[in-house]
Amino acid sequence: MRTALVTGANQGIGYALVEELAKRMNPEDLVLLTGRNPERVAAAAARVEGKARVEGRVLDVTDGDAVARLAAELGAVDIVVANAVGPLEPGKSAQEQVDEFVDVANLGAQHVVRAFGPILRPGGRLIVVASSLGTLAQLPEELWDRFDGASLEDVEKVVEEWRTAVHDGTAQQQGWPEWINLPSKVAQVAGVRAVAAERRERDLAENTLVASVCPGLVDTRASRPWFDDFSQAKSPAEAVVPIADLILADGVDPDRYGELIRDGEVLPWKPPTPR
Repeated sequence: MRTALVTGANQGIGYALVEELAKRMNPEDLVLLTGRNPERVAAAAARVEGKARVEGRVLDVTDGDAVARLAAELGAVDIVVANAVGPLEPGKSAQEQVDEFVDVANLGAQHVVRAFGPILRPGGRLIVVASSLGTLAQLPEELWDRFDGASLEDVEKVVEEWRTAVHDGTAQQQGWPEWINLPSKVAQVAGVRAVAAERRERDLAENTLVASVCPGLVDTRASRPWFDDFSQAKSPAEAVVPIADLILADGVDPDRYGELIRDGEVLPWKPPTPR
């Protein structure tokens, strides 16, 4: 029996991934669909069709103690996908939105990685849903060394310094992009790279994967306010197929370990060096 857990799974990519895993996993396996709202969690879990068992669990990833309690209750897991993301709306200032967005997307992912990484069974998968925006190319070069080669603690510290700079109005002066999604996504990927660097040798020996994934442009409620053209966008069900392929693959490609992966391909962390 395998146990999978997906955060932020009431709707969109998270829900589609729960459904895809439930279709592909076995009847004795368990997929936990988690979210903050009890009614929405129960309703979403009831809608899923698949072979594996699906249960809804209320989980607020911004509550580190709650995440740790769930990990302790489960004891061991095989698949963990940190997918929860906070709201981000055009027309609202960065100061108005940065706290909730960072608390969910960054601190939430860190809570999940810290709590569930140690109880991941050999052959397991620890995945953070990020974006192609989570590469160093999205930041000015003078900020790269804040994330490149950083520990998870270093990344957490930089995120808090950036958050403070957003609130006191000095973020752009320090070189941070105005759109808070960019530093947030880079920090997500940097955090995964930090954890992977510590675990790499043991994980590869045990066929365990730690990675971040980019689903691409997906037509969801969260993305619609930010893009005008969805002619090339995927549906959530389409977007999660390569993610499920990666999660359920028999073997782990060392070249993908710790990396940001989109449609099965590694997205470079650093821009190519000019010749």
